[in-house]
Amino acid sequence: MQGESDRQRELLDVESVAGHLLEPGSVFALLAEHRDRLFPAELFADLFPSGRGRPSIPGEVIASVIVLQALFGHSDREAVDALTFDLRWKAACGYAVDAKGFDSSTLTYWRRRLAASDRPQRIFEVVRQVIAETGAVKTKTRRALDSTVLDDAVARQDTITQLIAQIRRVGREVPGAKELIACECTRLAAVCGQDYTAPGKPRIAWDDQAARDELVSALVADALALLEALDAQAITAAGGRPAEAVALLALVAGQDVEPADDSDGTDGRWRIACRTAPDRVISTVDPDSRHAHKTRQRRQDGFKAHIVVEPDTGLTTMCALTKTNGPTNSDVAIGAELVTADPTIGADEKVEVLGDSAYASGGMLATLTDKGWLPLVKPWPLRPTVEGGFTLDDFTFDAAAGMLTCPGNITRTVTVHGRATFKAACRGCPLRQRCTTSATGRTVLLGEHHLLQRQHRQRAGDEDFKTVYRQHRPMV
Repeated sequence: MQGESDRQRELLDVESVAGHLLEPGSVFALLAEHRDRLFPAELFADLFPSGRGRPSIPGEVIASVIVLQALFGHSDREAVDALTFDLRWKAACGYAVDAKGFDSSTLTYWRRRLAASDRPQRIFEVVRQVIAETGAVKTKTRRALDSTVLDDAVARQDTITQLIAQIRRVGREVPGAKELIACECTRLAAVCGQDYTAPGKPRIAWDDQAARDELVSALVADALALLEALDAQAITAAGGRPAEAVALLALVAGQDVEPADDSDGTDGRWRIACRTAPDRVISTVDPDSRHAHKTRQRRQDGFKAHIVVEPDTGLTTMCALTKTNGPTNSDVAIGAELVTADPTIGADEKVEVLGDSAYASGGMLATLTDKGWLPLVKPWPLRPTVEGGFTLDDFTFDAAAGMLTCPGNITRTVTVHGRATFKAACRGCPLRQRCTTSATGRTVLLGEHHLLQRQHRQRAGDEDFKTVYRQHRPMV
């Protein structure tokens, strides 16, 4: 049941008592005055189709808290504490001075309902519409791109836990699967004396490699037997939760295992593979969560958030949430898609796009150049093949003639695949020790957009470029 706000203000209503102290034009003042029009009850009506049950927190309050939470980067608990003790938050949400914030789990509850709805981005859509209608960024011609990994609270699972959990899930989701599990999935019981109804991990000698291999073989064999017994094609065609459960079982039954030594898998002997499957599912609780390596030392599990920000106002004009891996989810691919689709940018506006080196690919530079925009992104660093030696920019490139000249003044033709070979010319060259360590000489491979990247590196050395980048890029 959806909650409603009381339009009759309380005696100690913060906006009435101290609303004049809010900074004009701030997000607090905007929400205090217009939150009921920004987030009317009908905006969230589909989340609470039933008129029965305990009323939820009013949608305009939750939406206002979510906006402020995103703006200040608060956790759920910190956001509720701010609503309880910060008068600006109380004014923005229509709370009285002595009113206590709601339980922080309410935010999780609302986000779950929003994520499962047909319009999970509705709060952001409303804010973006206000930005467009008010012209807050109409004259702003800079956009900054960035991304970050968002931690997922789900616990990662090993192969054994995933197989057991997903067989249990198929038993819950697929009609008649419980009986099939009892008939077909018997190998686990033969190995450790327990079936799929028992809690916890199987009781085996975990320090015994042979025992572990036997358990893996039993679990994979049970999973394959269950999939064979089920009418997987019909279940998949019907769709819904049963189809998702069957598809995920098929995935986890094969992503981490391979036939044991001297086995082709037909004899039922399997082992954990000494590799990591591409796009590996790390948990059956949240199959979309992935491993992420923001740096070599920092490893996380979760999702990647991508944003486009107008740096002067700090307003986010576009955003997306993706998996952390895969070429279609890269910073470059998503960044280019978001910034070129930004509805707050006029058709004829010339925009300066700021970003770190993750956005300095040749494809991104080409995309921005085709639109007549100026890329202010940190270029990829050039790494010489010999420490302290020549880099690619020490070679002279004639794009019109398709020729590349090395530091030793030897010129070679660049092939259609971007390759220039200097091998024979490197013999006896006095600069060879600074150019290559290859016994056969130097071969240079130029990317599709090499000229654009070279020109961009030169432009990035200008003081004007550095000044604008240092001033506005950190505002994300």
